[in-house]
Amino acid sequence: MKKNLTKILLLIITLGLLTSCSFPGLGANINEENILIASGNTTERQIVSEIVRQMLEHYDDEIKVGIINNLGSTNLIHQALMSNNANISGVMYTGTSLTGELEMEPIIDTEEAMKVVVKEYKDRFNQKWYPSFGFENTYAFMVTRQFSEENNITKVSELENMASELKAGVDTAWMQRQGDGYEDFKRIYGYDFSKVYPMEIGLVYNAVEAGEMDVVLGYTTDGRIQSNDLVVLEDDKNLFPPYDASPVVKYELIEKYPKIDKIVSKLEGTISSEDMQKLNRRADEDLVEPKNVATEFLKENNYFKDKEPIISEVK
Repeated sequence: MKKNLTKILLLIITLGLLTSCSFPGLGANINEENILIASGNTTERQIVSEIVRQMLEHYDDEIKVGIINNLGSTNLIHQALMSNNANISGVMYTGTSLTGELEMEPIIDTEEAMKVVVKEYKDRFNQKWYPSFGFENTYAFMVTRQFSEENNITKVSELENMASELKAGVDTAWMQRQGDGYEDFKRIYGYDFSKVYPMEIGLVYNAVEAGEMDVVLGYTTDGRIQSNDLVVLEDDKNLFPPYDASPVVKYELIEKYPKIDKIVSKLEGTISSEDMQKLNRRADEDLVEPKNVATEFLKENNYFKDKEPIISEVK
């Protein structure tokens, strides 16, 4: 009972924040600006949300677009839209939303996962889940390029013959994770490493580059993959479900501004995983503001002027 009361109190506090006039320190709400994008506290979410904002303002100078940054979780971003404090999610991930706000089981098949979130978001929330930007941010095993080339390793299954001699550094949270965690790794791939060291995920990239680990588990769009010249190994037995990244827009906003549908659709398939690594690296290591990183990217690609959008779905 005490546990339930705690959950109820936390829910009330959260809803109280979300239904107030504006988020703390932001000074804007959906009544004052035409469009508000709910973003997050990660570099990636802030860069991609800026890309969406700048695309909208580039193609329609009559609309004003604001961003709510630093929302600490996907659930908070989702609640911002549900409570009418925002009307666009800058980026959402299929795997996270399936098991999060949709409360469904993980789906390994990429196309099926996308199909399900598109339908469920429309039916349950009256929101449009767009096709992927072109990248996904999921767990992946990675090694140095030297290790990959010397041992001719490009897939996770190819580590099996030498696994008993390898040290692996992994995200601490992954060790107990259900569905695609450590125990699932051993069951699906059928082997284990000599030593597995749980650590803060931000440390794994330097640990493998410095030779302290032979293989590590990181995120596929982290900028340190490029800066440390790491090789992401193919998850050839599909341990990890897809986490494809897409923007989400409320249908009532599309009805009010139909042009938005075409503008947002232009972004389908425009950001590869390598692009996202580069953009994250630009912000995290070169210390360029996410807003400016987005501007650089859009100018380099001429705001995708020549890309003809495919309107994926019409309500």
